[in-house]
Amino acid sequence: MRTYTVAILSDIHYAGPAEQARGKHYELKGIANFLTRALASFFRHFIWLRDPLHKAHLLDQFLEQATDFDYVIANGDYSCNSAFVGLSDDAACQSARLCLDKLRQRFGARLRANYGDHELGKFTMFGGRGGMRLASWRRTREDLGLAPFWQIEIGRYVLMGFVSSLVALPVFEAEMLPAERPEWERLREEHLGEIRRAFAALQPGQRVLLFCHDPTALPFLWREEVVRARVPQIEQTVIGHLHSNLVLWKSRLLAGMPPIRFLGHTVERLSTALSEARQWRPFHVRLCPALAGIELLKDGGYLTAELDPEGRQPARFRFHRLHRP
Repeated sequence: MRTYTVAILSDIHYAGPAEQARGKHYELKGIANFLTRALASFFRHFIWLRDPLHKAHLLDQFLEQATDFDYVIANGDYSCNSAFVGLSDDAACQSARLCLDKLRQRFGARLRANYGDHELGKFTMFGGRGGMRLASWRRTREDLGLAPFWQIEIGRYVLMGFVSSLVALPVFEAEMLPAERPEWERLREEHLGEIRRAFAALQPGQRVLLFCHDPTALPFLWREEVVRARVPQIEQTVIGHLHSNLVLWKSRLLAGMPPIRFLGHTVERLSTALSEARQWRPFHVRLCPALAGIELLKDGGYLTAELDPEGRQPARFRFHRLHRP
């Protein structure tokens, strides 16, 4: 029996014309404190991503390299979220639509797309602006047609994708509008119900490849009894969000360390997630880097996984680097 090839890309951060028009310093404009602004500028310029609004060519580069993949998994963050409220912002919605249209035109029914935090909205790392918006959830579902939970069966393999921001919703309490919190909680319980049913339906011989944008969700998933009972069947969990394997490596070093509480909510939330990295271990986490990687290393690219549908050997993952000038 032939093997199947699955391509995985994450954190595309495509910027359409409306987001590009905001200029590369869009994140700094709302930071009043000079020292915080200087720190954010240094972090963005030298470590994270120097000009996030002009990386759309990397998606085109991926599409040029794409061969006859059996499936393609996009693991979230299709826009630059430059207004920080997800796809409720018209410019970000335009970017995400352009990005997904390109993927759908190329791969059609072979594409599965996860939600990232850029789809729903998030606080800025420096400044604490923005947050999750129900209007972004509705647009992602209705306008872009993304399913919150999806599943593919390839022989003995079951591929599953879910919305990490919903599963980890308690962490994002400060980022929700108070009036919207009850509806977010209802959506979370509905989504957890889908996940529970899928794990309960697994057969003993099946292997799971789990796709999750933000690993912050994994400790919450571990609390679900039906998931915990079937964790031995999870061969790999492919995450995004961290952009670089350097960040994943550092998160494992920081596992168990107390969170940083003096640089604002977003940094505290990130450090809390990293300190809980030891709870990721049962899920066998593998990072799919951002297409652009990080500025420090320029280590972006995508993954492919070769699957033997008979399960005679584990999935074979390979990293493909994309060129950045």
